[in-house]
Amino acid sequence: MKLRTCIGLMVGLLFMGVSTNAQALQVISGDITVNTTWGAADNEVLLRGAVFVRQPATLTILAGTTVYGEKASIGTLIIDRGAKINAVGTVASPIVFTSDQITPARGDWGGLILNGNAPLNVQGGVAIGEGDTGEYGGSNPSDNSGTLRYVRVEYAGIEFSPDNELNGIAFQGVGSGTMVDHIQVHANKDDGIEMFGGTVNAKYVLCTSIADDSFDWTFGWTGKAQFWVAQQSGDDADQGIEADNLEEDHNATPRSAPTIYNMTLIGDPDTNEGDESDKGMLLRRGTGCIIRNAIVVGFKEEGLDIDDQATYQQAQTGGLVVDNSIFWNNNPNFSDSSDDTAPPFTVEQFANTIMTDVQVTDPMLGAPYDLSSPDFRPSSGSPAVRGAVSVAIPPIDGFFESVDFIGGVDPDNDWTRQAWTTFGASTIAFGSIDIKANGQDGPMTVSSSSPVGLTISLDPGTYAGQNADLWLYTWVYTAAGWNLYSYVFPGGWRLGFWQTTTIPLTSLSGLTVFNGQLPAGAYYFYFVADDNADGVIDVTWWDAVEVTVQ
Repeated sequence: MKLRTCIGLMVGLLFMGVSTNAQALQVISGDITVNTTWGAADNEVLLRGAVFVRQPATLTILAGTTVYGEKASIGTLIIDRGAKINAVGTVASPIVFTSDQITPARGDWGGLILNGNAPLNVQGGVAIGEGDTGEYGGSNPSDNSGTLRYVRVEYAGIEFSPDNELNGIAFQGVGSGTMVDHIQVHANKDDGIEMFGGTVNAKYVLCTSIADDSFDWTFGWTGKAQFWVAQQSGDDADQGIEADNLEEDHNATPRSAPTIYNMTLIGDPDTNEGDESDKGMLLRRGTGCIIRNAIVVGFKEEGLDIDDQATYQQAQTGGLVVDNSIFWNNNPNFSDSSDDTAPPFTVEQFANTIMTDVQVTDPMLGAPYDLSSPDFRPSSGSPAVRGAVSVAIPPIDGFFESVDFIGGVDPDNDWTRQAWTTFGASTIAFGSIDIKANGQDGPMTVSSSSPVGLTISLDPGTYAGQNADLWLYTWVYTAAGWNLYSYVFPGGWRLGFWQTTTIPLTSLSGLTVFNGQLPAGAYYFYFVADDNADGVIDVTWWDAVEVTVQ
């Protein structure tokens, strides 16, 4: 019984010299120079090496598409300045960028990089992306690089050279015309999300099990953010936020100064997974920011650390704000770990006297440290929802949403457990799929004078009632060569390729689909179910049995 999307099934048939005609896996390499769409019949795509979308092309990725990064060639997707990506999934059918490995791990492939024409504060206003991922930066703050919505990027961040790894998603000089919401980066080897300057805005952003910083910004990012959540694992993690203006010039302009409302940063306070997970917020090198309605818990070092004189100057003049927020179970909650000479105040003084409502209190989150089934919501008695910590009302500007709670997750609507996320997907379980010949699973040999009885069983689990494509077919090799026969539910067998039946999934138990004698030959029977009900087999779940008739 197989319950994993099976690239290997298609590749194996091709290796046998059999034409599948299914387009279940499309291999992409080199440059994309014209408008291109991935999805539908080719809803599984393999990135081979660095794939650049060159201006002025637009890459459209349809809902339900899975994009694999090939480990052997460092598969990576890079959007040029002036090009666009429109990757719009849905809650039920997200777009997933993932590893091509059977056992995926951090750093299996490159990642997703967007280059834009929005302003940077580096000398000359243009930079080259890490890993030679292209030029970015310009003079158009409203530049549009496309849309990312209901997109998950996982197991990326491959190391090109020592200390040179790619982020899960890198927004490099990306402008505010770009639409970004409902995105997750999971198990990246480097930072989860990094903003290299630009003005891009982002809502509903989840970073989990990131090996470096969950969120990072530098080079003068001035965008907006709301509903951001990070959860770290102590086996490999650094900061929840690492925020810089510019390392070479702490007062370079435009100064990094994002506005962020409603954020939850979860560290890993114990050593069960490892000793890492350092600081909740590290604000340094002259960054400004407005952060309100935040929860920061469980980091092994400071919950809030402010470094460098230029950063303190921002705090003195109102350019750096961390208010209406809760810190808890960090070690310590507030401190300056740098060797700054005579800062004007301590970080604890900043939090307790300069800010108006920063509290050290238990936010009473459901299960914030559970790495497989977390609950980031504050309980009904939490100070994050009952007014013990005042909730800041964000600007009314068409981007921010007014809320009545502290943190990145609504206590009445947990968006981090929807089906498009890693955690939500884990709650959607397919049961089993099975095909037997004469009651057996394994290869068998029978006489041409003996009957062969084929039965199929299906337990759709939580997919019950969902429309799906079912496909039952056999490759037959006889003295006359190869043939393919398909079973059309509930009719019978036909000679032909890729006959599918789209029906609501329901339980089947030992349904007989053939019982009789077969001519001598080799028969490979496959039973396939596919949750992308488009009339094309995309091979989501399958089982097979081999019968030799003599």
